[in-house]
Amino acid sequence: MKIKLKRAYAQPSQYDGYRILVDRLWPRGFTRETLKIDQWMREVAPSDALRKWFSHDPKKWEEFLKRYKEELNTNEAFQKLVELVKNKETVTLVYSAKDEEHNQAVALKMFIEEELKKV
Repeated sequence: MKIKLKRAYAQPSQYDGYRILVDRLWPRGFTRETLKIDQWMREVAPSDALRKWFSHDPKKWEEFLKRYKEELNTNEAFQKLVELVKNKETVTLVYSAKDEEHNQAVALKMFIEEELKKV
């Protein structure tokens, strides 16, 4: 199993495998067909309050990770995502943030990998 990350604005590829949009909001200007999304899991996105607080500020990254992980600890959808990743050869987490290093998809990938190591 492989977890990849891709911006919504990057061209979908046959190598993306199962594509999951992990944003709370749908990316502007896209239809489900043009985005080629297999599933939209908005429930695993950070809460509105956390998303607004973070505002993609790299200085807040470490604290964001801590707060986001706390949110996911009680999030049933996150466990469903981990199970889904376990059962797919390749999963691409799709996100729309401009910052490719400090966003919820990067955090989700880290958290999923941590969960998979526990098994």
